[in-house]
Amino acid sequence: MSQSHQQPALAKCPGCEEPPAAGDLFCGVCGYDLSAVPARSDDRPTMAITVPPAAPAAGAAGAVRWPAAEETDSSDEPAPVVRPADVPGTDSGGRPLTGPDTPDATPGRGAGSPAGPLPSGGPGAAAVRVRHDDRADPGGAEASGDFALAAPDPRAADHAAAPASGAKVCVACRSGRVDPDGYCENCGHAQPRERDHMEQELDAVAAVSDRGLRHHRNEDSFAVSSTALPDGSAAVVAIVCDGVSSASRPDEASAAAASAANEALLESLPRGTHPQTAMHEAIVAASEAVNALAREPAGAREHDAHRHQNAPACTLVGAIAAGGLLIVGWVGDSRVYWVPEDRTQPTARLTEDDSWAAQMVAAGLMNEAEAYADERAHAITGWLGADAYELEPHTAAFKPDRPGLVVVCTDGLWNYAESGEEMAAAVPADAGDQPLRAARALVGHALDGGGHDNVTVALLPFAVRPQGAGSACDTA
Repeated sequence: MSQSHQQPALAKCPGCEEPPAAGDLFCGVCGYDLSAVPARSDDRPTMAITVPPAAPAAGAAGAVRWPAAEETDSSDEPAPVVRPADVPGTDSGGRPLTGPDTPDATPGRGAGSPAGPLPSGGPGAAAVRVRHDDRADPGGAEASGDFALAAPDPRAADHAAAPASGAKVCVACRSGRVDPDGYCENCGHAQPRERDHMEQELDAVAAVSDRGLRHHRNEDSFAVSSTALPDGSAAVVAIVCDGVSSASRPDEASAAAASAANEALLESLPRGTHPQTAMHEAIVAASEAVNALAREPAGAREHDAHRHQNAPACTLVGAIAAGGLLIVGWVGDSRVYWVPEDRTQPTARLTEDDSWAAQMVAAGLMNEAEAYADERAHAITGWLGADAYELEPHTAAFKPDRPGLVVVCTDGLWNYAESGEEMAAAVPADAGDQPLRAARALVGHALDGGGHDNVTVALLPFAVRPQGAGSACDTA
């Protein structure tokens, strides 16, 4: 991992004033690029100083006579300093300079003369004018001869001003233009990306993805769609992917996987492929799409022989509702939950994590509480990527006997509602009728819990006629 020059530690983020954690390169709250912030100084803001005009010729009318410095009789004694107040003139605020030999009224002004700088070329014109950044002087740079500031001062910016036609304005300072790379040209603040918050709703499925409160970008992705089976009945698809943060380009990996899996299902389901087989093939297609991100020209690896060891990677979980069946497939630790419409009925988690904790529990070496309390609990043992040991897609088929809701989510949500009962308690009661609003509520639940990871959830209502008593789901 390459190392960057260590920047001075910041007490607060310049963008949101949140104290950053030690070693953070980006603000965990607003995503501000902390590595680009210079150390703050204790001096005043930069001042633009006007070079005084040439002194008028000797004997000219209105010329200022500087007091002569007293001579010294020894080189060990410095000559007295002549102060600005020793001569007639005005200060930067337009007030008369007064001294021991200068009357309060500046020469050249009448008794009723207004206060302010003297006209150029008049008495006192030799006084140096100073303009601070926080001094209100609209249009004064050109008129006064002051040097123009390099950028508008955000403290004095008009936040209500409308942006120029076709231009984006910084969300932080509200005055700077946003460059093509997504940074403010005035204050340097990183702007929210399009993927920071995404929502999509179809007739029978909805999904929401959010960056969360601690990550500087959203590395999750999703795809929701619907199609028709050969018999004319509907098939609804929800795919959710979570980029592996320790890998390179995890956001690209999750987007490629979600898109490839969705396209594969939309191609195979209308042909009559069994949904469970179609899900397996979709995961394989997603894996190939992620693997393709790691392929480079032959000469590209000469600069970094170990780059292939950090290939783009992500997890994937998906659900298909078709022909009275619920098909789930996954690789990694994203999950699918079943929440019955009748909350008195049992809920169920339909997937098993590819994680260190799950392996310890499956092997009987730890109970679930002990395994998930270990710091290695969330280390994944299965993922999509060129450096995966072996691709093992998991698929399962269920035939629910009552209506309910299918929750497809990343660990950014289930970390705050891990058990089936906790997830059911977090799902709004009207989720079956308003899945988008319910998905927003679940994302809000994760953000209220701390939002330490990206959060993505897709909700797929499953409507069936009751077929009698029994368990909520039967494995096919």
